[in-house]
Amino acid sequence: MTHTSASPDYERARIRAQKKRKWRGDLVAYAIVNAFLIGVWAITGLGYFWPGWVLGVWGLFLILSASDVYFRHDVTAEEIERELHKHA
Repeated sequence: MTHTSASPDYERARIRAQKKRKWRGDLVAYAIVNAFLIGVWAITGLGYFWPGWVLGVWGLFLILSASDVYFRHDVTAEEIERELHKHA
């Protein structure tokens, strides 16, 4: 079965592919920026590890974003039917 660019399946797949591409870009930015911050921390004397705050908070948001991009799925007709029968 071939999906045309006008089909809903094609559009959902295109959006998923865009989200995955954006997430990979975010991961690269995370690695580069945090490597730079750790370098600054190391050059300035290796005191209190303040880059840990950026690593942790940004990392948490990156994990939450990954769960949305890689593990969340569209609601299926079967799930809708199950909900309808549950509350009928």
